[in-house]
This record gives sequence, C-alpha cells and structure tokens, in this order.
Amino acid sequence: MKMLLLLMLFYGSVSSDAVSKPNIIIAMADDLGIGDPGCYGNTTLRTPNIDRIAKGGVKFTQHLAASPLCTPSRAAFLTGRYPIRSGMASRSKVGVFLFSASSGGLPANEITFAKLLKSQGYSTALIGKWHLGINCNSRDDFCHHPLNHGFDHFYGLPVTNLRDCKPGSGTVFTTAIHMFVFIPLQIVGIALVTLEALNCLGLFRLPHWVFFSCLLLAATIIGLLACFLHFFRPLNCILMRNHEVVQQPMSYENLTQRLTREALKFINRNTGTPFLLFLSYIHVHTALFSAKEFVGKSKHGMYGDAVEEMDWSIGQILKALDKKKLTNKTVVYFTSDQGAHIEEVTDKGDIHGGSNGIYKGGKANNWEGGIRIPGLLRWPGVLQPGTVIDEPTSNMDLFPTIVKLAGATLPDDRVIDGRDLMPLLQGKVLQSEHEFLFHYCNAYLNAVRWHPRNSTSIWKAFFFTPKFKPDDSNGCFPTHVCFCNGHYVMRHNPPLLFDISKDPKERHPLTSKTENHFHEILRVMQEAADNHTKTLSAVPNQLSWGNLLWKPWLQLCCSSSYLSCHCDREAKGRGKGVRL
Repeated sequence: MKMLLLLMLFYGSVSSDAVSKPNIIIAMADDLGIGDPGCYGNTTLRTPNIDRIAKGGVKFTQHLAASPLCTPSRAAFLTGRYPIRSGMASRSKVGVFLFSASSGGLPANEITFAKLLKSQGYSTALIGKWHLGINCNSRDDFCHHPLNHGFDHFYGLPVTNLRDCKPGSGTVFTTAIHMFVFIPLQIVGIALVTLEALNCLGLFRLPHWVFFSCLLLAATIIGLLACFLHFFRPLNCILMRNHEVVQQPMSYENLTQRLTREALKFINRNTGTPFLLFLSYIHVHTALFSAKEFVGKSKHGMYGDAVEEMDWSIGQILKALDKKKLTNKTVVYFTSDQGAHIEEVTDKGDIHGGSNGIYKGGKANNWEGGIRIPGLLRWPGVLQPGTVIDEPTSNMDLFPTIVKLAGATLPDDRVIDGRDLMPLLQGKVLQSEHEFLFHYCNAYLNAVRWHPRNSTSIWKAFFFTPKFKPDDSNGCFPTHVCFCNGHYVMRHNPPLLFDISKDPKERHPLTSKTENHFHEILRVMQEAADNHTKTLSAVPNQLSWGNLLWKPWLQLCCSSSYLSCHCDREAKGRGKGVRL
C-alpha cells in the first residue's frame, strides 16, 4: 500500500511538472495580414493547419503588435517591452536594419524569454528570420546574435528577406537611388550643359579640368550604384547556422522546406526535455517565393502560393507533435509580426501584399490594419477548444505568459509591458489586464488605446496620422511605406478619437458633438500617455544612422576575400523537395 502511494505521488509530480513546463512552439509569419487566414474569415486562401490551431485552441480578435514594423515589433515580442525601452525604435525614416554589417541590434542587457526559459532547463532554437542585429565592434563578436540572447541553436537569416535578395524582383532602395543617384546626376548634367552653352556663346571660358571633373563625378556616382547593386545581395542576403555562414547569397530553392526540416530535427532531438522552438518564417515578406509544388496552386498568385506553403510547414510541425505524442504537452502560438504590406504592388500591378480584412492601413502605420494581427494559442487539455477572445491583447504578452509557464521569475529590475495571458485564456478573468496600450510609430508616440474597466468601449486617440498617397488610397504608395514625422504626417489637436468597439474600421472620428464625454476621455488618455512617458529611460539608439549604416569591418563573409563572398554548404539539402 505504501509502495502504491509512493508511485502515485511520483507520477503525480511528473505530470504536474509536465504541465508546469510545457514545450513552447512559436510560429511567426512575416507581414501576414489578419484577413489572410481562413479562421479570420478568408474564404479563398487555403490555411487548414493554421485554422486547426484556432479550432483546437483560442483565437484573439484584438491581438496587437507593439509596433507596425519588423525590427521593433520583434524586439518587443522577445522582451515583453515597448521597443522604445531597449533603443530599438528609430527617430529617422529607416526603422529596420537593412545591412548585415550594421552595428545596432538588441542590446545584450535585454532579457528575452529564450534566456529565461534556457535558465529553466529548456532547449531553445530560433529557425528563420532574426532581424535584430549581429555584431557590435568586430565581425565575430556576435553581441546581438540569437545565440547571445538565449537561443542554443540558430538556423536562418540574420537580417531579413528583401526584393534585392531575389534576382529580378526589383529593389527596396528606389527612393534612395532617386535621391542620391538620379538627382545628383541630373544636377551634374544640367551644370555641364549650361557651362558648355556659356562657353560656346563666349560668355564663359570653361576650363578643361572642370569638364573632366564633372564627368569623373558622374562616373563615380554611376560606379558606386553599380557596386551597391552588385554586392548588396551576397553581402546581406545570407543564411547562417549558429555563427557560421552556410549560404552566401542565400538560395530560395526549397527554403521553407529546409527551415521545416531543421525545426523537425530540433523537435526529434528534444522529445524528452522541455523545448522552445521559435519558427520565424520568411513568408510572406517580399521577395515572394515558394517551392515548385506550390507555384500556381492558390487563387492569389505568388502571395497566395507563399501563404499556402507556410501553412503546409505548420502542418508538418503539428503532425510531428502528434507522432511523438507531444501534442498535449506543447503550447502552440501562431501570429504575425505586424499587418500586411498594402503598398507591395509590382510595376505590372501584381499585388504582393496581403489582406488586413476590414481594417484600415497596414504595415508601418498604426491604423488597425497595421497592428491588428492573427493571435492563436493551442494547449490541449488546458485551453478550451474553439474559444474566441475579443479583448485587447499584445504580442508583448507572450513574454510573461510563457516565462511563468516555464517556472521562471519575471525580471524585477525593469518595466515589463506585457501581461500574463493565462487568466484570460482560462476564463478566470473576462477583461484584458491592459487598460492602456501605447502605439509607437518608430520612436514617436502615435496613439493611445484605452479600455476602461467595466466598460465595453475601446477608445483610440491619434496624435498624428500618416498622409496617404494617393489621397483616396489606403497607404503611402510613392514611398512604399508610411513615415512617422515631418511633412509625411498630419498632426491632430485635439487628437483624433475613435471608439474601436463600435467603429473598428476607423471611419468616423468622434467630436464633442457626437460624444458627450469627448474632452474627459481625451484628458484621461493624455494623462495616461504622460505617465507612460515618465517610465521611459534614456538608452542608446540602436537604429541611429551611425548604427544603421554598413561598416566593412563588421561584414560577414564565408571566404577570405570580400570580392568573392560566395559559398553554398547547403547544396545537398537544397534540392530536396516536398511530398504534398
């Protein structure tokens, strides 16, 4: 009898430990709109595996990104803190890292959920996109690298996927090339023609050295542009395994399949220990790509093909959990880093961006379309299947949620802006812990959201909004993304106020004539913004021009010569296709 009791106690403790330390799988899409998955209302894109997560768990309908841009949103997600707190919010037009040899990145003193889970015995891996910096002072210090932020294993892109990474897909530097190449060339050309005309008329004698200096300047500008376009892809579009560059430039051939295989290997290695897998997809950021098995199979061109390939990958992960009998021991979370990129339209008129459903705006702005993202959580046996939660939550909330599930303690030496989701997920509370949420456009406080206690109203006040171009459009098409300051925005005094609970499309701003408590609501929200600002501390700006610009001494290269940074140590695995 005593032996039986001891055995019951032993297995009870094992079961309790399994529940308190579940495996964590995070699947994050890049630029996926909330209107893209079937579980959010899309009837023409096939996402059965994403929908399976929603059906078997909880779906958030007001899940919000802490920033509408990749780098700051991911920094906030990993740390549970607004990106302004870690210096990961820019004060210039450029709000993300574009070069592998930039010196900025997620500071080493920031605590990610990967660090805390690793301290609790978790095996941790990041597979896919990082986009939070690599080096600080030398090409091998790896101060910002994933392995320095709590991940045991990294396989993926240290920067991001760009049009420039895929030959024939165009460039994201069109505006910069126009400003720094075409305009200077026009000025030089006009100057030469004018001086030559004056010389011919006898009004001015043009020294030969002036003529040749102008030609040399024009040739230098054209040469620098040619070098930039030639070297950008091999120097910045790279694939790494831990600290090693394994493909430079990266190949898109079966890239999703390679990432998926890497994720499956990690799961298979860790069936007996708790693990954290952050599967950070390259899809569906441009340049768009997909394996031949998916090309032309969707109803939405290249974008739809990419979404459906990503959904296939998620299906492979779910199958692996079932096969290894890990389903009930694993929390699966699916999301996107921000809303769909509305301005992604090719010169031919092909739409390469996704759908934000009924919501206004998109990536790079804080209209609902830019920050309202898919949010799905599944944990069989713990979370009620088919639950829908229509409360404001943030992608920062995952930090305290999984940290507590892993048995770790939240840091007490810094402000954590995320809130533990478990009470809301399990129905122990009915209202989100976020009374206020603050929406930043880069480093500028753009809007405040207020969900008063014991009220169904959700107020949202904008201090400024982007100027959409063309005027009747839903984005900033000439600049490809909306910017956050200067003549690119319209400031509002009093702030532009909406009740999101009644006007989720943000079509009808309120006034003192249409809302009796207009001034009182704005007063409370301004007071909340002021109190929030007081909690901010001065930190180094990781996205300053000094940290953003390319530095040759930080450049990663898989060969000894920068002129031939080419290697492919992935050749064997690259050709392996997929069975559908």
